[in-house]
Amino acid sequence: MLKSIYIVLLFVLISLISCKNTIEKPKTNPNYDKVKINNQFIKVNQQLVKKENDEMDYYQKAHQLNFVKTKSGVRYLVYKPSLKGDSIQNGDVLQLNYTLSLLDGTLCYSSEKDGVKQFKVGMQDVEDGLHKAVLYLKSGDRALILIPSHLAHGLLGDSKRIPPQMPIIYDLEIISVVKEEGSNEDK
Repeated sequence: MLKSIYIVLLFVLISLISCKNTIEKPKTNPNYDKVKINNQFIKVNQQLVKKENDEMDYYQKAHQLNFVKTKSGVRYLVYKPSLKGDSIQNGDVLQLNYTLSLLDGTLCYSSEKDGVKQFKVGMQDVEDGLHKAVLYLKSGDRALILIPSHLAHGLLGDSKRIPPQMPIIYDLEIISVVKEEGSNEDK
């Protein structure tokens, strides 16, 4: 009986050892390289940015407009400057009449249909490009603002009227600027 117990234990021990050796370790994919994948994403993103810049350059050239291009990629053109307006700063509350269109002229939104747009500069939920652009304007200015998609509605669009990866153009008039309390209006 003792002999049969040793045989059973020996059999269990051999089984455990053999199972341990047959368990396969997960194989790593030699083609999987995080740096390589990140570089591919960067390259695709650079191509998309170049394509958009080309589209905005074409728009500017086709309409013979002389936009000022900012470091962020936003472009603006003040076509009716205000003679007395205050410079706009972060924290100011703006009201503006506007039309928002695609580069092909498709009208997406307007103050005529959707009401006057009001927002606090640098603080509230409007396109980042609009926040950046109005800092170059003054109360009373009328301007065209060309915003690349990454500063507008990005990869997904707005799920209503603005398609994915689409630059937009604002034609706007700043009708009022309410200065943030404590801001220096002489800047």
